[in-house]
Amino acid sequence: MGMTGNAQAQPLDGPLRLVVGYAPGGTTDMVARFVGDRLAQTLGVPVVVDNKPGAGGRLAAQQLKGAPAGQNVLMVANPAVMVVAPLVFKDNGYDPERDFQAVSHVNDYDFGLAVAPGVPAQNLTQLLDWMRANPNQSNIGVPATGSLPHFFALMLGQSAKVRAEVIGYKGSATVITDLIGGQVPIAVDTFDAQLPHYQAGKFRILAMSGAKRSSLAPDVPTFKESGLDLTGTGWNAFFAPAAMPREKVDRLAQAIQAVMQEPEMQRRFADNKLVPVVSTRAQTEAMLKAYRAQWAPVVKTSGYQP
Repeated sequence: MGMTGNAQAQPLDGPLRLVVGYAPGGTTDMVARFVGDRLAQTLGVPVVVDNKPGAGGRLAAQQLKGAPAGQNVLMVANPAVMVVAPLVFKDNGYDPERDFQAVSHVNDYDFGLAVAPGVPAQNLTQLLDWMRANPNQSNIGVPATGSLPHFFALMLGQSAKVRAEVIGYKGSATVITDLIGGQVPIAVDTFDAQLPHYQAGKFRILAMSGAKRSSLAPDVPTFKESGLDLTGTGWNAFFAPAAMPREKVDRLAQAIQAVMQEPEMQRRFADNKLVPVVSTRAQTEAMLKAYRAQWAPVVKTSGYQP
């Protein structure tokens, strides 16, 4: 009995590495550092964030998939790596379901549908009417081709039965500049990227993609409230290599879940415009399954090729 008690208290026999497939400073990296700092205290072992940028996050997944069973390593990843890439790259180099085990889903982020100052629509219904009346003008800017906002814009077009020409930019900064300047009439981007400009009155956000309104912009309705049965979110979650023993994965999942329940951690996420999520392994697996079912058909139908 003493043994199990001890194992519960110390799930790891040494340092924990958290692999992030992006350079420092982005959302996924921030999430890894917030959770990692606290795990170091609760687990009593050093926790190191290991940034391995390259190939849009895929490089880290390709390197991590073969990690031996004894390694204390997790990856923090988002849907671009775990859902979209495997559907669009012919030689992806990993299978997200076979090569990894879901550990814990820790945050969500929404997408906003924004319009340039010159577009005459004040709500979603008016915008869709405007798009139907002006099919040659109704271009939707997104921060990158093949990004979640890109596929969400396609989902919007399908759901509303409007023709949407999606234009990929090189990042949020450029699409926001063109939206403010009126070079592109409509943009779909992550809500946190749009928020400061919206708050400064530089453009309007007509709808957002979450299941409920954001406390950061309570006046912006959801798509559902605006009459379109459409939700879509991005997320970050922790994944373990397939070889990691199940008991260790379970204990790490419990440790992350406990950390995410703390009011201080919830506040830290919210202060950085991230929606904190507390999730068990089973809930994380169920979320991933539902997510793939929602996004895979859109990605495949789009015919998008990187």
